[in-house]
Amino acid sequence: MLNMQRMEIFIAVMEAGSFTGAAETLGLTKAVVSINIKRLEQELGVSLLTRSTRKVSATDAGERFYQRCLKLSQDAEMLLEDVRSEHGGLRGILRITTTPEYGAKFVVPALATFSALHQNLKIYHSSSSNNDDLISGRLDVAIRLGQLDDSTHHAKLLDSFEIIPVASVGYLQEHHAGAITDLAQLQCARWIAHGRLAKPLSWEVVLPNGHVVLCKANMESTITADTVGSLLAFTRSGAGIALLPNWLVQEDIASGQLIQLLSDHRFPKQGIYAVYPNTRHVTEKVRKFIDFLQNDIDEKKTSIFC
Repeated sequence: MLNMQRMEIFIAVMEAGSFTGAAETLGLTKAVVSINIKRLEQELGVSLLTRSTRKVSATDAGERFYQRCLKLSQDAEMLLEDVRSEHGGLRGILRITTTPEYGAKFVVPALATFSALHQNLKIYHSSSSNNDDLISGRLDVAIRLGQLDDSTHHAKLLDSFEIIPVASVGYLQEHHAGAITDLAQLQCARWIAHGRLAKPLSWEVVLPNGHVVLCKANMESTITADTVGSLLAFTRSGAGIALLPNWLVQEDIASGQLIQLLSDHRFPKQGIYAVYPNTRHVTEKVRKFIDFLQNDIDEKKTSIFC
């Protein structure tokens, strides 16, 4: 049977990149770490690590074993937390990652309320535009926007939102005589593109008559950024046109700082997803938070339309 303590030591070595770093993390001596890794390799009958003077790196077998260990460790942690939660409510740590902008505006307030309801549960929130790997990052849930790539993870669609082309008054006056009135003009504009999209300047657009056409920018983007916050800042500064979430630009449009272009055209709707690891066990803390966030989103939508 696999020794769970040695497995955790191996995970620590992989994450620290050295026996010394793992020993400091675990509060053990370097000799104890080294002995346990050696015995683990003997039990498995394979070399997991290649050693050098200052660091260690995984062999092919070691890398595969590491990924399996992460999943097994997470399963064990989930099982313990589920058992404990049955006697005293949610416990442990809920680790969540979101994009900076959507996270700050919607998820963080929901997390604060959720934390107040479950005071024995610790919250760790990571704000990042990267699609961090949930397993290696030890993350429970990722709130991701847009179109999801193929993945082995579970994903629940929480909501959807519109993306709309916007520009500043100054940009429109300088480059388009104050207005853009059709797709042809939009395709010839100076675009600010989202660098994380596979095709940031090509979209299927629904026309006012219901027909669907392909809209593609005639020129490469003048500016590329990797967050919608940066795209918004460039657009406010008059650098060009950007396609941005309606929830991000509503206030700018209402104040007149930005102008929505071709408001009778519809660009592809984007999803808001809760993504979580495809493990045998989905912990109660993950299930309850996803349900809580879904209810929070639904209540906000209801209050808007009532």
